[in-house]
Amino acid sequence: MSSSRALPAFWLKENWLAKALAPLGAVYGRAMRYRRQQYLDGRRASTQLPTPILVVGNIFVGGTGKTPLVIWLVEGARQQGMTPGVILRGYGGTSAGPESVQHDSDPQTVGDEAVLIAQRTGCAVAIGKDRVAAAQLLIDTASPDLIISDDGLQHYALARDIEIAVIDGERGLGNGRCLPAGPLRECPERLKSVDLVIANGPATPDSDGSFTLKVSGLQPLSHKIGNVPPVPGNRVHAVAGIGNPQRFFSALTHLGFDVIPHRFADHHAFKPTDLQFGDQRAIIMTEKDAVKCRRFAPLNSWSLPVMADPEPEMEEKLMALLASLKD
Repeated sequence: MSSSRALPAFWLKENWLAKALAPLGAVYGRAMRYRRQQYLDGRRASTQLPTPILVVGNIFVGGTGKTPLVIWLVEGARQQGMTPGVILRGYGGTSAGPESVQHDSDPQTVGDEAVLIAQRTGCAVAIGKDRVAAAQLLIDTASPDLIISDDGLQHYALARDIEIAVIDGERGLGNGRCLPAGPLRECPERLKSVDLVIANGPATPDSDGSFTLKVSGLQPLSHKIGNVPPVPGNRVHAVAGIGNPQRFFSALTHLGFDVIPHRFADHHAFKPTDLQFGDQRAIIMTEKDAVKCRRFAPLNSWSLPVMADPEPEMEEKLMALLASLKD
Protein backbone atom coordinates (compact mmCIF):
# COMPACT_ATOMS: atom_id res chain seq x y z
CA MET A 1 0.00 0.00 0.00
CA SER A 2 2.89 2.35 0.65
CA SER A 3 5.46 3.41 -1.89
CA SER A 4 8.70 5.35 -1.98
CA ARG A 5 11.26 6.48 -4.48
CA ALA A 6 14.32 5.22 -2.67
CA LEU A 7 17.71 6.50 -3.73
CA PRO A 8 19.61 4.07 -5.98
CA ALA A 9 21.95 1.99 -3.83
CA PHE A 10 24.95 2.91 -5.98
CA TRP A 11 24.40 6.61 -5.15
CA LEU A 12 25.29 5.85 -1.57
CA LYS A 13 28.00 3.26 -2.09
CA GLU A 14 30.29 3.10 -5.11
CA ASN A 15 29.87 0.16 -7.49
CA TRP A 16 30.38 -0.66 -11.16
CA LEU A 17 27.28 1.25 -12.27
CA ALA A 18 28.43 4.45 -10.57
CA LYS A 19 31.80 4.09 -12.29
CA ALA A 20 30.11 3.47 -15.65
CA LEU A 21 28.04 6.65 -15.23
CA ALA A 22 30.96 8.68 -13.89
CA PRO A 23 31.66 10.45 -17.24
CA LEU A 24 28.06 11.71 -17.33
CA GLY A 25 28.34 12.82 -13.71
CA ALA A 26 31.53 14.72 -14.53
CA VAL A 27 29.81 16.50 -17.43
CA TYR A 28 26.88 17.43 -15.19
CA GLY A 29 29.20 18.72 -12.49
CA ARG A 30 31.12 20.89 -14.97
CA ALA A 31 27.86 22.24 -16.38
CA MET A 32 26.64 23.24 -12.92
CA ARG A 33 29.99 24.84 -12.11
CA TYR A 34 29.85 26.82 -15.38
CA ARG A 35 26.26 27.90 -14.71
CA ARG A 36 27.16 29.23 -11.26
CA GLN A 37 30.20 31.04 -12.64
CA GLN A 38 27.96 32.81 -15.15
CA TYR A 39 26.02 34.35 -12.28
CA LEU A 40 29.18 35.23 -10.40
CA ASP A 41 30.61 36.95 -13.51
CA GLY A 42 27.41 38.83 -14.25
CA ARG A 43 26.73 37.02 -17.53
CA ARG A 44 23.43 35.91 -16.01
CA ALA A 45 21.31 38.29 -13.98
CA SER A 46 21.19 37.83 -10.21
CA THR A 47 18.74 40.09 -8.37
CA GLN A 48 19.96 41.78 -5.19
CA LEU A 49 16.98 42.69 -3.01
CA PRO A 50 17.07 45.36 -0.28
CA THR A 51 16.38 42.77 2.44
CA PRO A 52 19.18 40.38 3.54
CA ILE A 53 18.79 36.84 2.17
CA LEU A 54 19.93 33.71 4.03
CA VAL A 55 19.74 30.51 1.98
CA VAL A 56 19.53 27.11 3.68
CA GLY A 57 20.13 24.48 1.01
CA ASN A 58 22.04 21.38 0.08
CA ILE A 59 23.88 19.74 -2.79
CA PHE A 60 22.39 16.28 -2.09
CA VAL A 61 19.13 15.49 -3.90
CA GLY A 62 16.10 15.01 -1.68
CA GLY A 63 15.64 15.92 1.95
CA THR A 64 18.49 16.48 4.39
CA GLY A 65 16.50 18.06 7.23
CA LYS A 66 16.62 21.70 6.18
CA THR A 67 13.14 22.68 7.39
CA PRO A 68 13.71 22.07 11.15
CA LEU A 69 16.86 24.17 10.89
CA VAL A 70 14.95 26.93 9.09
CA ILE A 71 12.42 26.97 11.94
CA TRP A 72 15.28 27.20 14.46
CA LEU A 73 16.80 30.10 12.50
CA VAL A 74 13.47 31.96 12.52
CA GLU A 75 13.40 31.74 16.30
CA GLY A 76 17.09 32.62 16.54
CA ALA A 77 16.54 35.73 14.42
CA ARG A 78 13.65 36.77 16.64
CA GLN A 79 15.87 36.43 19.70
CA GLN A 80 18.11 39.02 18.08
CA GLY A 81 15.22 41.41 17.55
CA MET A 82 14.71 40.66 13.86
CA THR A 83 11.47 40.08 11.96
CA PRO A 84 12.19 37.16 9.61
CA GLY A 85 10.14 35.76 6.76
CA VAL A 86 10.55 32.50 4.86
CA ILE A 87 10.36 31.65 1.17
CA LEU A 88 10.14 28.18 -0.39
CA ARG A 89 9.60 26.61 -3.78
CA GLY A 90 6.39 24.98 -2.59
CA TYR A 91 7.29 21.43 -3.54
CA GLY A 92 4.33 19.07 -3.55
CA GLY A 93 1.91 21.92 -4.21
CA THR A 94 0.18 22.86 -7.45
CA SER A 95 0.76 26.62 -7.25
CA ALA A 96 3.70 28.13 -9.15
CA GLY A 97 3.33 31.26 -7.01
CA PRO A 98 4.29 33.71 -5.86
CA GLU A 99 1.70 33.17 -3.13
CA SER A 100 1.47 34.02 0.55
CA VAL A 101 1.02 31.08 2.92
CA GLN A 102 -1.11 31.05 6.08
CA HIS A 103 -1.28 28.45 8.84
CA ASP A 104 -4.50 27.11 7.30
CA SER A 105 -3.44 27.20 3.64
CA ASP A 106 -4.06 24.09 1.57
CA PRO A 107 -0.83 22.03 1.45
CA GLN A 108 -1.97 20.55 -1.86
CA THR A 109 -1.73 24.07 -3.28
CA VAL A 110 1.32 25.57 -1.55
CA GLY A 111 3.19 22.47 -0.35
CA ASP A 112 3.49 20.70 2.99
CA GLU A 113 6.70 22.35 4.22
CA ALA A 114 5.33 25.86 3.68
CA VAL A 115 2.23 25.15 5.76
CA LEU A 116 4.31 23.48 8.46
CA ILE A 117 6.62 26.51 8.73
CA ALA A 118 3.65 28.89 8.85
CA GLN A 119 2.05 26.84 11.62
CA ARG A 120 5.20 26.36 13.68
CA THR A 121 6.62 29.89 13.43
CA GLY A 122 3.72 32.25 12.71
CA CYS A 123 6.06 34.28 10.52
CA ALA A 124 5.35 35.54 7.01
CA VAL A 125 5.78 32.75 4.46
CA ALA A 126 5.61 32.81 0.67
CA ILE A 127 6.11 30.17 -2.00
CA GLY A 128 7.08 30.50 -5.63
CA LYS A 129 8.98 28.77 -8.39
CA ASP A 130 10.58 32.18 -8.93
CA ARG A 131 12.18 32.83 -5.55
CA VAL A 132 12.94 36.44 -6.43
CA ALA A 133 9.22 37.03 -6.92
CA ALA A 134 8.40 35.14 -3.71
CA ALA A 135 10.88 37.23 -1.75
CA GLN A 136 9.54 40.46 -3.29
CA LEU A 137 6.02 39.42 -2.27
CA LEU A 138 7.20 39.08 1.34
CA ILE A 139 8.86 42.48 1.19
CA ASP A 140 5.71 44.10 -0.22
CA THR A 141 3.27 42.47 2.19
CA ALA A 142 5.17 41.82 5.43
CA SER A 143 8.29 44.05 5.44
CA PRO A 144 10.65 41.47 7.00
CA ASP A 145 14.19 42.54 7.84
CA LEU A 146 15.51 39.06 7.01
CA ILE A 147 14.36 36.52 4.43
CA ILE A 148 15.30 32.88 4.92
CA SER A 149 15.09 30.65 1.86
CA ASP A 150 14.27 27.02 2.63
CA ASP A 151 16.22 25.34 -0.18
CA GLY A 152 17.32 27.27 -3.25
CA LEU A 153 21.08 26.96 -2.97
CA GLN A 154 21.17 26.48 -6.75
CA HIS A 155 18.60 29.25 -7.45
CA TYR A 156 21.28 31.78 -8.34
CA ALA A 157 18.84 34.31 -9.83
CA LEU A 158 18.31 35.37 -6.21
CA ALA A 159 21.44 36.98 -4.79
CA ARG A 160 22.16 35.94 -1.22
CA ASP A 161 24.13 37.30 1.71
CA ILE A 162 24.64 34.02 3.59
CA GLU A 163 24.65 30.39 2.43
CA ILE A 164 24.22 27.44 4.80
CA ALA A 165 24.50 23.92 3.39
CA VAL A 166 22.88 21.02 5.25
CA ILE A 167 24.30 17.50 5.01
CA ASP A 168 22.62 14.29 6.09
CA GLY A 169 25.06 13.08 8.73
CA GLU A 170 24.21 9.43 8.07
CA ARG A 171 24.48 9.49 4.28
CA GLY A 172 27.11 12.21 3.94
CA LEU A 173 27.75 12.96 0.25
CA GLY A 174 26.94 9.42 -0.81
CA ASN A 175 29.47 8.20 -3.35
CA GLY A 176 30.59 11.81 -3.93
CA ARG A 177 29.55 11.89 -7.58
CA CYS A 178 27.16 14.21 -9.42
CA LEU A 179 23.94 13.13 -11.11
CA PRO A 180 23.32 10.61 -12.60
CA ALA A 181 26.37 8.76 -11.25
CA GLY A 182 25.64 9.92 -7.71
CA PRO A 183 23.24 12.00 -5.61
CA LEU A 184 24.91 15.41 -5.89
CA ARG A 185 23.42 18.49 -7.58
CA GLU A 186 26.84 20.16 -7.57
CA CYS A 187 30.40 19.01 -7.05
CA PRO A 188 31.59 18.49 -3.45
CA GLU A 189 33.95 21.47 -3.82
CA ARG A 190 30.84 23.72 -3.82
CA LEU A 191 30.71 23.28 -0.05
CA LYS A 192 33.97 25.21 0.29
CA SER A 193 32.24 28.37 -0.97
CA VAL A 194 29.31 28.43 1.48
CA ASP A 195 29.43 30.23 4.82
CA LEU A 196 28.60 27.19 6.95
CA VAL A 197 28.18 23.44 6.42
CA ILE A 198 26.08 21.73 9.07
CA ALA A 199 25.29 18.04 9.41
CA ASN A 200 21.91 16.73 10.46
CA GLY A 201 22.98 13.97 12.84
CA PRO A 202 26.61 12.99 13.34
CA ALA A 203 29.20 15.46 12.07
CA THR A 204 30.96 14.54 8.83
CA PRO A 205 34.42 15.40 7.47
CA ASP A 206 32.71 17.93 5.19
CA SER A 207 30.77 19.73 7.95
CA ASP A 208 31.64 22.52 10.38
CA GLY A 209 29.47 20.95 13.07
CA SER A 210 26.08 19.37 13.53
CA PHE A 211 22.58 19.49 14.92
CA THR A 212 20.26 16.75 16.07
CA LEU A 213 16.51 16.45 15.83
CA LYS A 214 14.92 16.56 19.27
CA VAL A 215 11.44 15.07 19.52
CA SER A 216 8.61 16.36 21.67
CA GLY A 217 5.35 14.72 22.74
CA LEU A 218 2.94 13.11 20.31
CA GLN A 219 0.29 15.48 18.97
CA PRO A 220 -3.18 14.22 17.95
CA LEU A 221 -4.47 14.85 14.46
CA SER A 222 -7.96 14.75 15.94
CA HIS A 223 -8.92 16.47 19.18
CA LYS A 224 -11.97 14.32 19.90
CA ILE A 225 -12.49 13.43 23.55
CA GLY A 226 -11.14 10.04 24.53
CA ASN A 227 -8.30 9.97 22.03
CA VAL A 228 -5.49 8.29 24.01
CA PRO A 229 -1.92 8.36 22.61
CA PRO A 230 0.07 5.16 22.12
CA VAL A 231 2.81 4.47 24.64
CA PRO A 232 6.25 2.86 24.35
CA GLY A 233 5.89 -0.88 23.87
CA ASN A 234 2.84 -0.49 21.61
CA ARG A 235 2.99 -1.79 18.06
CA VAL A 236 2.22 1.17 15.79
CA HIS A 237 2.04 2.07 12.13
CA ALA A 238 4.76 4.59 11.27
CA VAL A 239 4.08 6.75 8.20
CA ALA A 240 6.78 8.86 6.57
CA GLY A 241 6.76 10.70 3.24
CA ILE A 242 10.08 12.49 3.71
CA GLY A 243 13.56 12.41 2.19
CA ASN A 244 14.98 9.88 4.66
CA PRO A 245 12.10 7.87 6.22
CA GLN A 246 14.45 5.54 8.07
CA ARG A 247 15.53 8.36 10.38
CA PHE A 248 11.90 8.77 11.49
CA PHE A 249 11.39 5.03 11.98
CA SER A 250 14.59 4.79 13.99
CA ALA A 251 13.49 7.68 16.21
CA LEU A 252 10.23 5.89 17.02
CA THR A 253 12.10 2.66 17.73
CA HIS A 254 14.45 4.57 20.02
CA LEU A 255 11.39 5.89 21.88
CA GLY A 256 10.33 2.29 22.52
CA PHE A 257 7.61 1.75 19.92
CA ASP A 258 7.30 -1.50 17.96
CA VAL A 259 7.30 0.01 14.48
CA ILE A 260 5.48 -1.17 11.34
CA PRO A 261 7.11 1.10 8.73
CA HIS A 262 5.22 2.60 5.78
CA ARG A 263 7.49 4.48 3.39
CA PHE A 264 6.12 7.03 0.94
CA ALA A 265 7.86 9.29 -1.55
CA ASP A 266 8.98 12.71 -0.34
CA HIS A 267 6.07 15.20 -0.62
CA HIS A 268 3.65 12.31 -1.29
CA ALA A 269 0.06 13.45 -1.93
CA PHE A 270 -1.68 11.34 0.70
CA LYS A 271 -5.21 10.02 0.26
CA PRO A 272 -7.45 8.27 2.83
CA THR A 273 -6.67 4.79 1.52
CA ASP A 274 -2.97 5.34 2.26
CA LEU A 275 -3.79 5.23 5.97
CA GLN A 276 -6.03 2.16 5.94
CA PHE A 277 -3.99 -0.70 7.35
CA GLY A 278 -6.78 -3.12 8.27
CA ASP A 279 -6.52 -2.80 12.05
CA GLN A 280 -7.04 -0.32 14.88
CA ARG A 281 -3.39 0.26 15.74
CA ALA A 282 -2.25 3.82 16.28
CA ILE A 283 -0.68 5.67 13.36
CA ILE A 284 2.30 7.96 13.99
CA MET A 285 3.52 10.22 11.21
CA THR A 286 5.88 13.11 10.67
CA GLU A 287 4.67 16.66 11.20
CA LYS A 288 5.13 17.38 7.51
CA ASP A 289 2.84 14.50 6.58
CA ALA A 290 0.31 15.44 9.25
CA VAL A 291 -0.47 18.80 7.64
CA LYS A 292 -1.72 16.87 4.58
CA CYS A 293 -3.55 14.09 6.43
CA ARG A 294 -5.36 15.96 9.20
CA ARG A 295 -8.68 16.19 7.31
CA PHE A 296 -9.10 12.46 6.76
CA ALA A 297 -6.74 10.61 9.11
CA PRO A 298 -8.25 7.90 11.34
CA LEU A 299 -9.07 8.93 14.91
CA ASN A 300 -6.04 7.21 16.43
CA SER A 301 -3.48 9.20 14.38
CA TRP A 302 -0.60 11.20 15.82
CA SER A 303 2.28 13.35 14.68
CA LEU A 304 5.76 13.49 16.20
CA PRO A 305 7.09 17.07 16.16
CA VAL A 306 10.84 17.52 15.94
CA MET A 307 13.05 20.50 16.69
CA ALA A 308 16.57 21.23 15.52
CA ASP A 309 19.03 21.20 18.41
CA PRO A 310 22.47 22.49 17.31
CA GLU A 311 25.52 21.55 19.32
CA PRO A 312 26.70 24.53 21.44
CA GLU A 313 29.60 25.54 19.18
CA MET A 314 27.35 25.36 16.11
CA GLU A 315 24.66 27.40 17.85
CA GLU A 316 27.23 30.16 18.42
CA LYS A 317 28.20 30.09 14.75
CA LEU A 318 24.58 30.24 13.61
CA MET A 319 23.75 33.12 15.92
CA ALA A 320 26.87 34.98 14.74
CA LEU A 321 25.75 34.62 11.12
CA LEU A 322 22.31 35.97 12.01
CA ALA A 323 23.86 38.88 13.90
CA SER A 324 25.96 39.75 10.83
CA LEU A 325 22.75 40.34 8.87
CA LYS A 326 21.30 42.91 11.25
CA ASP A 327 21.16 46.53 10.11
